[in-house]
Amino acid sequence: MEAHLLEWLNLSVRWVHMITGVAWIGASFYFVWLENNLNRVNPKSGLAGDLWAIHGGGIYHLEKYKLAPPTMPDNLHWFKWEAYFTWLSGIALLCVVFYSNPTLYLLAPGSTLSGPEGVAIGLGSLFIGWFIYSFLCDSALGKRPALLGFILFVLIIGAAYGFSKVFSGRGAYLHVGAIIGTIMVGNVFRIIMPAQRALVAAIAENRTPDPALPAKGLLRSRHNNYFTLPVLFIMISNHFPSTYGSQYNWLILAGIAVLAVLVRHYFNTRHDSHKYAWTLPVAAVGMICLAYVSGPKPMSSAPEVANAPAKIEYQPLPETAVGGGLKPADAKPAEAPAAAPAQASNAGPGFDKVHNVIQERCTVCHSAKPTSPLFSAAPAGVMFDTPEQIRQNAARIQAQAVTSQIMPLGNITQMTQQERDLIGAWIVQGAPTQ
Repeated sequence: MEAHLLEWLNLSVRWVHMITGVAWIGASFYFVWLENNLNRVNPKSGLAGDLWAIHGGGIYHLEKYKLAPPTMPDNLHWFKWEAYFTWLSGIALLCVVFYSNPTLYLLAPGSTLSGPEGVAIGLGSLFIGWFIYSFLCDSALGKRPALLGFILFVLIIGAAYGFSKVFSGRGAYLHVGAIIGTIMVGNVFRIIMPAQRALVAAIAENRTPDPALPAKGLLRSRHNNYFTLPVLFIMISNHFPSTYGSQYNWLILAGIAVLAVLVRHYFNTRHDSHKYAWTLPVAAVGMICLAYVSGPKPMSSAPEVANAPAKIEYQPLPETAVGGGLKPADAKPAEAPAAAPAQASNAGPGFDKVHNVIQERCTVCHSAKPTSPLFSAAPAGVMFDTPEQIRQNAARIQAQAVTSQIMPLGNITQMTQQERDLIGAWIVQGAPTQ
């Protein structure tokens, strides 16, 4: 029952995070588009520009003041709670998914960090990231946006590299996204909203507003706009183990972030010209290149694996993998005892051996009736109870247990490299079950 309730808590928090995130990002995209598409030719007195638009069967006329209208309207719409609730639900999601069981989901298998240490690093990085970003923006670099952007990119990818050394691939990616999300909500809370309050207060007090504050708020809003596409990729990345599961996951993230920013820049500037239209085919080619370099490496040939010892000695499953707790056992997997080389054979590994490995290491979770307390049902509906189910999921097994080795989670069942090679060679032979 605990696993079932945890799954629904995960679902509820994730849904709230998605809904509020869509609202926040949608508003960001719209207002940047609006700012870029204002008609600034001969605007009315006091206006920076206006725009006519049609949507949903109606025609709209929008006007932007240079600073503010002579008097405040009775109803003024503010945009802030979308950002706040997106960040709060994101932190809640980190707690539900990673911090409630850090040794399994957050830390890399074999990490020397304790669970609390991993959580402290994760949470601390969010606030350290914001203060570094804010310091750089307020420094002389703030007047050199290209150089500032490059330095921020290097620092964020440096964080991704550091996370990849201590966190699981998923944990590393999601914490990079959390740092960026914290910077974005920090911009709203610390810069954009105070600037808007000062503007409204000046109008209410019949003072001339300080133009520096709205300009600073607009700049930070543009920063947030460029952050959105990398963050959106990170939000969906946990579905794609070839990205976060790669040994070069931080470089893949860097590549996708660059491509995303290029595409965003085109959409932010196409009102003026299409001189950045080249970013779209470059991004497409870039994604193809990333798919190629992140592809699975050639597997060991079947004869090499067939010549391994005929019998694989299994380390008994740790008690915590099947009940009574959530922390992976600390013991390291037992090595297979040395054996005399077997006579060379052209036959691939037998399915019986592969089946034994999968039953021993995988079906504690991926079964119609999981024995792990982490799940009340098979994750993603993937089950390995029968030979046919194993064969149908061979490509998934190769991607997650052989190539990226992100499964089993935290290597809780202590799958050995020999066992992974055995499965990989069986898949290379066409995944026969006879």
